[in-house]
Amino acid sequence: MACKRTDCVEKPLSRLFEKLGRAVGSHPVWFFVIPLVVSAALGGGFCFLKDRQDNDIERQFTPRQGPSKKVREFVKENFPYDESAFSSQRLYAEGNYASVIAVSTDDSNILTKEAFEDILKLNDIVAHYTSRSRQEELEKHSAEGIPLLSICQSVVVSFSVLSCLRLDNVRNKVCVAAIGVVSAGLAVLSSLGLMLYIGVPLVITVIQTPFLILGIGVDDMFIMVSSWQRTKVKDSVPTRMAHTYREAAMSITITTLTDVLGFCIGLSSDFPAVQYFCLYTSTAIVFCYVYNITFFGAFLALNGRREAGNRHWLTCMEVPLESPAVVDASRMYRICCVGGDYERETGAEKEHPMNRFFRSYYGPLLTKPWAKAAVVLVYAGYLSGSIYGCFHVQLGTDFKDLAADDSYVIKYYDDDRRYFSSYGPNVMVVVTEEFPYWNESKRSELQACMEDFNKLPFVDESLYTSWLDRYGEYGESANLDLSDKNVFTTNVSSFFNFAPELRRDVNLTGGGGGRADVVYASRVFIQTVHIANASTEIEMFDGLRETTETCSRKRNVPVKVYHPAFIHYDQYAIIVSSTVQNVGVTAGVMLLISLLLIPSPLCSLWVTASIGSVMVGVTGFMALWGVRLDCLSMIVLVVCTGFTVDFSAHISYSFVSSEKQSADEKLVDALFLLGYPILQGALSTILGVVVLAASKNHIFRTFFKIMFLVIVFGLAHGVTFIPVFLTLFTCSSGKQKVKERQ
Repeated sequence: MACKRTDCVEKPLSRLFEKLGRAVGSHPVWFFVIPLVVSAALGGGFCFLKDRQDNDIERQFTPRQGPSKKVREFVKENFPYDESAFSSQRLYAEGNYASVIAVSTDDSNILTKEAFEDILKLNDIVAHYTSRSRQEELEKHSAEGIPLLSICQSVVVSFSVLSCLRLDNVRNKVCVAAIGVVSAGLAVLSSLGLMLYIGVPLVITVIQTPFLILGIGVDDMFIMVSSWQRTKVKDSVPTRMAHTYREAAMSITITTLTDVLGFCIGLSSDFPAVQYFCLYTSTAIVFCYVYNITFFGAFLALNGRREAGNRHWLTCMEVPLESPAVVDASRMYRICCVGGDYERETGAEKEHPMNRFFRSYYGPLLTKPWAKAAVVLVYAGYLSGSIYGCFHVQLGTDFKDLAADDSYVIKYYDDDRRYFSSYGPNVMVVVTEEFPYWNESKRSELQACMEDFNKLPFVDESLYTSWLDRYGEYGESANLDLSDKNVFTTNVSSFFNFAPELRRDVNLTGGGGGRADVVYASRVFIQTVHIANASTEIEMFDGLRETTETCSRKRNVPVKVYHPAFIHYDQYAIIVSSTVQNVGVTAGVMLLISLLLIPSPLCSLWVTASIGSVMVGVTGFMALWGVRLDCLSMIVLVVCTGFTVDFSAHISYSFVSSEKQSADEKLVDALFLLGYPILQGALSTILGVVVLAASKNHIFRTFFKIMFLVIVFGLAHGVTFIPVFLTLFTCSSGKQKVKERQ
């Protein structure tokens, strides 16, 4: 049975793009100049660059509605910090401080007089770790992104030019390729300038946007050039542009819509860094699309006029076609001064060797039964490895990853873990409501609750600090009956004179003459131990939260736990659910778009299925490659959905649009038309981000790793898995010819 077509949306849009292509071909100068003017105007937004930068780690990389932020507000209100007496365990925020780790060079004892003298000297001269170190190191990443982007752009330009190079001096597309990269650059300039104009914060994650847009823009450029090359060279430029836009513009419209909507879904993230990245990037994709069908299309039309006049690509001088007189000329003359040849049989430009490879070798190979069986087996192995990796994903951000490899912060964190990993955060357990501490039964419930905390495997009971326990000891020594409310409230002030450091752990209000009629809130401290990595942090965080719920529900003791680090630990609770939610909603939206714009429901389902398949693969293999799932990697996973659709949608759309009769013939035709442009787009993106692999910053290396997996797996799905699955499960070989498009 032949493929059923559902082109009620696709068909009129194709006709609309055909009219647009004819307009661009008829008036290319206007379509070329206007985007330049718009870009120049919007680029003025960069004058606000310094004012818009916001790389505050807590504000950008922690959940906006994190529960620990609410607890912190309670702690801040009820236990205001006394700066006259520094106490690190009583800080409700990271505070302002410096920390020095002194390590013996020969592992000898540092508890000697000589060692202490050295430490005092060290304190005067060292470059120590401060509460600002992590923030300062993160902000340095912005500066490194500029030279990396320059290298990336140079690599992409070089590859684009080389891949579009032709020996024919008229059909050469070197300048076209260069303008394609310029078009992507203008999109970045316009989008970032616009966002800066309207006051959107510029965060460190936005540095990744230009790398993505270069890849997307160049990919769309290759699709349009490929479509242009299949038009008849003797047709007028407006006619050739109409045919080009009918095919290529429709294809890149599908991928643009899915990309933009994917990023728009990312705007619902609770991480501001993810939201701003998605806002900047989705805007850039829209500009990239608009400039591709206007600015780049206009230059393609101008280049078409040059080709129509059979003029040289470099000198623009008219050159002769092959003729007997030319054949007798010197070899150098024929190489440098002859051009304009084309396929007389089809009327189109001569095939590129890579197009011939996909049509004559690779495509037919995939139609063989044994090759299809091999592809299915390879896919099964890929899926198995991916699922295995998904069960080994590590969650959370390692704070030392926010610094460069050569930063002193890295050495500090390494020494801290090496010598002090036995001790984790000193956690506040806060009683958040009024509580009758003098009531013996209620106090017993409170004590039982505290014992629940101290019995946790990651808590050292011997390092427990409690004002209430100390007050009990004080009462025993003074023969006070603290079960009497009046005695309890009358003597608490004298106790704090005896232990002034504990005064900050109780919020007393009301009463005169030193009496406390109400204890609004109080806190004790438990010491966690053996918290050496993110896995143990998650175990600790979950255990403390569960114990808190138990105390509140079973013992009727209203308690909360808090430490400044918990602001960052909140991501553990939502990172997986947020990622799954974003991917699920994105896949659903992309299915809807595919159903509307790809004229085959079953093929649309395969495009959507490829999203899930690549996502599983990227998640699994990134875990095996040592990449954690945090807000940074979640950003790139959002990107993953867009690039996945780019490859699969191009091939699927070409497959169902093919006028060939059998599914195998459609496979070969689709790969012949788009196999090489997709390969070009994939290689250009990989080459564009490969420079990040050499970065000394973990953020950029993580971006490279995930993008590399996205492109490799997306390419494998686009030119291998999806084509084979389309022939096996969508369109069987049949004799009914698909109705030609009107």
